[in-house]
Amino acid sequence: MRDTFSVIFVVLILALGSCSVIAYRSRKSNSNSVALLVGSLIPPVIGNLIIVRSGAKELSLVGDYIYFIGMDLVIFALLRFTFEYCEIKWKNGAIKALVYLLLGADIVQYLLNPVFGQAFDNEAVTVDGFPYYRLVPYFGQTLHRVLDYSILAVVIIIFLVKSAKTSRFYSERYYVIMITMIALAFWQGFYIFSRTPIDRSMVGFGGIGLLVFYFSLYYRPLKLLDRMLANIASEMTEALFFFEASGRCIWANSTGTELAGIKEGEFETVPDNLFERFGDKYQSQDEFISRYIIGAGDDIKYYVLEKHSLLDEKKRLAGSFVSIRDYTEEQQKLKRKMFNATHDSLTGLYTREYLYERIHEVIMARQDTEYYIVYIDVRNFKIVNDIFSSEFGDSALQCIADWIKSWMSDECVYGRLVGASFGVCIPVEAFEPEIIEEKLSHFLVDNGSVGYHILIHLGVYKLVEREIEISLMFDRANLALSTIKDEYQTHIAYYNDEIRRKVLWDQHISTQLTDAISKRQVLPYLQPIVDKEGAVIGAEALARWIHPSDGFLAPGSFIPVFEKNGMIVEVDKYMWRCACEILSEWGKKNERLFISVNISPKDFYFIDVVEEIRRLTEEYSIEPARLRIEITETVMMTEAELRMKTLNKFREEGYAVEMDDFGSGYSSLNMLKDMPVDVLKIDMKFLSKSRDDEKARTILQNIINLSEDLGIASLTEGVETEDQYRMLREMGCEMFQGYYFAKPMPLEEFEEKYLD
Repeated sequence: MRDTFSVIFVVLILALGSCSVIAYRSRKSNSNSVALLVGSLIPPVIGNLIIVRSGAKELSLVGDYIYFIGMDLVIFALLRFTFEYCEIKWKNGAIKALVYLLLGADIVQYLLNPVFGQAFDNEAVTVDGFPYYRLVPYFGQTLHRVLDYSILAVVIIIFLVKSAKTSRFYSERYYVIMITMIALAFWQGFYIFSRTPIDRSMVGFGGIGLLVFYFSLYYRPLKLLDRMLANIASEMTEALFFFEASGRCIWANSTGTELAGIKEGEFETVPDNLFERFGDKYQSQDEFISRYIIGAGDDIKYYVLEKHSLLDEKKRLAGSFVSIRDYTEEQQKLKRKMFNATHDSLTGLYTREYLYERIHEVIMARQDTEYYIVYIDVRNFKIVNDIFSSEFGDSALQCIADWIKSWMSDECVYGRLVGASFGVCIPVEAFEPEIIEEKLSHFLVDNGSVGYHILIHLGVYKLVEREIEISLMFDRANLALSTIKDEYQTHIAYYNDEIRRKVLWDQHISTQLTDAISKRQVLPYLQPIVDKEGAVIGAEALARWIHPSDGFLAPGSFIPVFEKNGMIVEVDKYMWRCACEILSEWGKKNERLFISVNISPKDFYFIDVVEEIRRLTEEYSIEPARLRIEITETVMMTEAELRMKTLNKFREEGYAVEMDDFGSGYSSLNMLKDMPVDVLKIDMKFLSKSRDDEKARTILQNIINLSEDLGIASLTEGVETEDQYRMLREMGCEMFQGYYFAKPMPLEEFEEKYLD
């Protein structure tokens, strides 16, 4: 018996140790308390193992101490586990502290037993011919038993209440542990009162440890699972059918009975009903997944049918179940989502990205068909929105979209590009310009209360390079619109070689500008400015490009290009530097001459103009008065208040500000009273078309008088004859510029003629 229980105790120690380690490593929320409780059961078993195996009193006493102190640890761990497992909390912190204090005091009194002998001793007995030391309890041992059994009684009551209050699906996990604890208590009590030499209740310790480990970490309430699975299957949106191995239907959920068109419990007709709708594939013994599309149009239905077989332990067919899911709504949502992703929400046409994709597919698939790429643009559409409201504008776009759909064939691809612009890919043979011109000549948008004639232009590019980007094709079609942008009778423009050459030219010179500036191929030409006596008092710096292969480039061949793409900023900065270099050199020869430099509207958007020019004049030690700032009135058309502040800064720092092309814009007179300028440059050309010379002279005289009254100097440019010069001088004009005096010339020529 001694050896038998020794083996049992060793097995229990190993089992409890393994379970404790597994519980500790578990990620479940209660793993720590389970590991502590299971692990705390090991010391009492170890203590009893020592007692069983020992033949000496001192070693038996060590076993007793490990046993009884271990019991206090078990009670502590059991309390912690119970409160967590049963999901309750200490209502009074003082009681909790008192209980733990009593357990601690019990341990202390055991540790004092060797000194006072108040707890226990042991006496020698013989069991099966071997010496065994049996416990002799004293007062301290009695207190220990009262404390531990009292706490155990409370724990059992907690489990009893929890198992009574919880659902019967969960009660099993509580009352099994509770009954085991009660049985263990009686077993332990029997040992105490019978004074048997070996504590067989340690086997119960191992049992309760394993039960706690199982119920806390691995137990699943099977009855609850069965009920939940049954409810889930019944309420599933998928139709479920269960079949015997013979193929007879034995159960279907509510969705299944509805799909099969049967009443609850009438499962015999299910196979025939499913065969009628889905064919006989579901009767196959093989597992499968199939999709079915039933019906058409608005009545179309989409199903996915799955069959799974159930095999017994010998791999024989025991039955099967079929699930049928109606995913019609999902498919419709997917179609709507795809439509919304590829179609413009306002017009219903393709979006730009999807239009490009579809055009690429079409033109690559039909290599033998010639196509036009058409860029459709509504001119001045912003005015439509501003005048009639955005609602009318939306209505207009929908009307245009409907018109586009009306003359498109199945071979055409069309969509909305951006804003009021649309794109079309159409076979050349299907394009009918006469009919389109007729329609667009009186294209009226009428929403019932407002009618407005919409001006629509079409830029047409004949597709010759199918490999290039679709966006580039539309860019070319859009470029064609520049040839008719101000026309109202012509609505269609075609991209041609001349437009292509212009695009290539623009690209050609744009890529070379930086290199041209660094190599000084772009030069400042100076056009003299004279006073009333005809003496040169300054000059205007004008950019000219001496191209190494294209020769002398007129300003009109590159300045508009750079103004459009923003590179004019680099040209202007370079011309300002050149002007400062020239003035710096002139300072040694003639300090009275000034140079006027131009500031383009885009300069204000990309750089701090005042700071840039100030830095240059400081770098070259130039008096600000010798560098005049020339602007056109178009600079003032946007952000006028901000521009006036900038001009005021120039004047405050000593620069003279000139307004160029005065009279060529509609707002000059209106803004002149507020504009901080020192010189008005009057362009003779704006009067050249007048048939009444007397009216022209009257206007010119009044402008000069107005500038004099405002304290602004006048400078007339475009003077080409002596008669013009004499007339302007008599009118009171102060400065002059034009071919009559000199054309723009290179710096060397200017210095040779006019510098002392």
